[in-house]
Amino acid sequence: MRRHPDFAEKVYESGCLVSSFYDNITDKQGNSIPFCDMKINELAALAGVSPATVSRAFSHHPYVRDDIRERIFALARKHGYHPRIPSRRRTVMILTPPEGSGPAPFCVLRIQTELARELARRSFRIEILPMDNKEILDGNPFCAAAAVGTEASQLKGWYERFAVPLVVVDRQVEKTEPGMYVVRSDERQGMRLALSHLKERGCRRIGCVIHGLPGTGNTDPRREAVELALAELGLPGGEAFVACAKDEDYLEIIGRMLRRHIDALFCPGGNGGTLAAYALGLFNRKIPEDISLVASEQSFFSRYGIPPQTTISPNYSAMAVDVADAIEAHLSGLNPPSRVERPYLLIPRESVR
Repeated sequence: MRRHPDFAEKVYESGCLVSSFYDNITDKQGNSIPFCDMKINELAALAGVSPATVSRAFSHHPYVRDDIRERIFALARKHGYHPRIPSRRRTVMILTPPEGSGPAPFCVLRIQTELARELARRSFRIEILPMDNKEILDGNPFCAAAAVGTEASQLKGWYERFAVPLVVVDRQVEKTEPGMYVVRSDERQGMRLALSHLKERGCRRIGCVIHGLPGTGNTDPRREAVELALAELGLPGGEAFVACAKDEDYLEIIGRMLRRHIDALFCPGGNGGTLAAYALGLFNRKIPEDISLVASEQSFFSRYGIPPQTTISPNYSAMAVDVADAIEAHLSGLNPPSRVERPYLLIPRESVR
């Protein structure tokens, strides 16, 4: 056994002996208790509180002081303690972006729908909560959360505050914290998938309009992936052919690209497909006779457009399985991968000649 530096002395508390020399907890008879089998009264003894207080801390009871809650959570992480979750508390919170931010609403809805279906299949209860109301979490017991399209800056210190696993869906997180997992689409693969399809169909001057502003959402990783794919495919790139845009900027940007004699448009993210079709109509360009178009899938538009649009789409059902797998593995004391990326799907229709 190896020495443990963090305990200064041996003390009997609530029937358990906390050892200053070993990474074990022993009872009064000297029997070793592995950390993965730690009981609530043993964690309470380490924290110097009652088992009821430990229970309240993990239930996010508002009357547990922050310093006590943080001490309990820190000891739980250190010793691999995971509370047993009664069936009535198998609640997963699905956190959605505040109104007006995050991915397009239909993308959030698709992810929510698949998550609800998969988690319910595994006997979890679902609650949906906008991130701008997350203070409500403090008084509600839940065992895990999935944040859909939420910026990483809004999630800092999650595990220290709630001590339950958090899965970030459809967002890039540079550095994950303990208890945090990331499930997202492979932006590099998706951007290349769309551009390769256009090149295979004879397009050589492809304008790319990426929805969103730099520094927000998936805009930056998509732009980097687009530039890389264009270079690898031997197609022109740079500012003349690649732009990031808000909704109101599409008309001007597409008009500028048309003056550079593009033969195709790739518009990933947001309402790009709808906005591109509208802009091309105003410039009297036909799809696909004059300009081929690939966009992101929009459930209520892409297949019904004139013509129906070729799109790329996240694999929503597979991502939901990945989220549920991460939650179940964490709650079982296992170590799921901190990051999972799923390839995009190409849905060919009639907007590419």
